[in-house]
Amino acid sequence: MSQAASPAGSGLSADPPGGRRAAAVWGIGVAVYFVAVTFRTSLGVAGLDAADRFHVNASALSAFSILQLLVYAGMQIPVGLMVDRLGTKKVLTLGIVLLTAGQIGFALSPSYGMALASRALLGCGDAMTFISVLRLGARWFPARRGPLIGQVAALFGMAGNLVSTIVLARMLHHLDWTATFAGSALAGLVVLALVLLFLKDHPEGQEPPPVHHAGVAYVRRQIAASWREPGTRLGLWVHFTTQFPAMVFLLLWGMPFLVEAQGLNRQTAGELLTLVVLSNMAVGLVYGQIIARCHAARTPLALGTVGATAALWAAALSWPGDHAPVWLLIALCTVLGACGPASMIGFDFARPANPPERQGTASGITNMGGFIASMTTLLAVGVLLDATGDDYRTAFSSVFVLQALGVWQILRLRGRAVRRERERLVASRVETVHVPA
Repeated sequence: MSQAASPAGSGLSADPPGGRRAAAVWGIGVAVYFVAVTFRTSLGVAGLDAADRFHVNASALSAFSILQLLVYAGMQIPVGLMVDRLGTKKVLTLGIVLLTAGQIGFALSPSYGMALASRALLGCGDAMTFISVLRLGARWFPARRGPLIGQVAALFGMAGNLVSTIVLARMLHHLDWTATFAGSALAGLVVLALVLLFLKDHPEGQEPPPVHHAGVAYVRRQIAASWREPGTRLGLWVHFTTQFPAMVFLLLWGMPFLVEAQGLNRQTAGELLTLVVLSNMAVGLVYGQIIARCHAARTPLALGTVGATAALWAAALSWPGDHAPVWLLIALCTVLGACGPASMIGFDFARPANPPERQGTASGITNMGGFIASMTTLLAVGVLLDATGDDYRTAFSSVFVLQALGVWQILRLRGRAVRRERERLVASRVETVHVPA
């Protein structure tokens, strides 16, 4: 009989087994990510309340999300290295503690400065969740299921966004600020208990080989080796270009845009934010299935999503008159829902480009892309709103600049990344080990 060689550098005899046990353990990690996204996006439905509570303008309001994303993006490579070195359970545990402390601090903040510090702490904990969940999926499920597993994880994360847009919005309406945010923080304690009691880094018999770390030199080698791979860089730019329009909309500026610029009431605006989330969940399942069956669809799906998003933004912003029609806003929110699933395609470029011992680092590099773009756009929109007297058309035009930059980089790198991926596939087939029956 013949036995396929294990992935380069993995030291494992075969793919992980998958199955119910894998789904249960991975589900705990996904629950942590669900809570993290709920906390991350809670400001999206509370932006107007936050402006009133802390008496700040648009630029200062955007600083909440910018600082949170700045910390998140800055932590991606360190977190990737931590996951590769310490394992998923330890990193997830630390992440839960930090993001829960940040949510409680935000609930109790009496001042703008303390609230900013709390969002930074939340961003630090949030940064430790998604990469850990990706690593957990890679350790517990066969590689062929990677694209679908990643999309399903993102889908459950968007369910956390749904909690923000529906549950937290209603809590804010009926309860006060402190009760809403402090009450939501209880979810962090629940998932912390689940991680400590039941989560395992890998199945029995699938322990990774010990890796000898050499301090700063090891860190430099991990980052450099991951960055040299065209697939890692392409993954970063795909994530950069696809994720940020929906992230900016959901994280902060969607509600003010729909209420102040489009004249909708807060209930209708909240329903449109919910539509973005529901669309994300539906499209994620479709994209995951397509990519699992046809890897060649990755680039067309990513670029198609960018093109559709740009077209609908342009239509909504350039519509004659004061307000775009509701049907156009519905179409825009539906297409914005595809941005999250499209950003997951970045990991499907980075994953096969790196051996298992670099998966955390490569995922960290990739995950920086969308959050850097989101942070940049959040700042640009806030500054332009203040500079133009709340002209949302001018402010949201900054979206097109970053999309153009990202598309150029994707087109520049895709050929090299695909060729390199094919070379690795051919090499893995050549290295197939034939074992006597």
